[in-house]
Amino acid sequence: MEMRVHEGQAREDGFTGTIERGTSQLPSTVFLGLAIGSMAASLVLKLLGKNDWSLFVGQWPAPFLIMGNYNKLVKQHGSDASSRRAA
Repeated sequence: MEMRVHEGQAREDGFTGTIERGTSQLPSTVFLGLAIGSMAASLVLKLLGKNDWSLFVGQWPAPFLIMGNYNKLVKQHGSDASSRRAA
């Protein structure tokens, strides 16, 4: 039994397309900068003794990097094969 999704078999909704069009305007360095900035902010909070806030902010880099990867993939390949054919 084949589990592969073939081109044009699945479609993204309009909301996803709107978000992708908006975020595709951002350079990938924005996401990298946010990740590095949140690591630095976490360190500063730790040094200031704000341990709970430091842990909270210290969890932000991974989601920022994941969003950056997603953004890069959408820029390179798009997200919906059928909408690429129509364009």
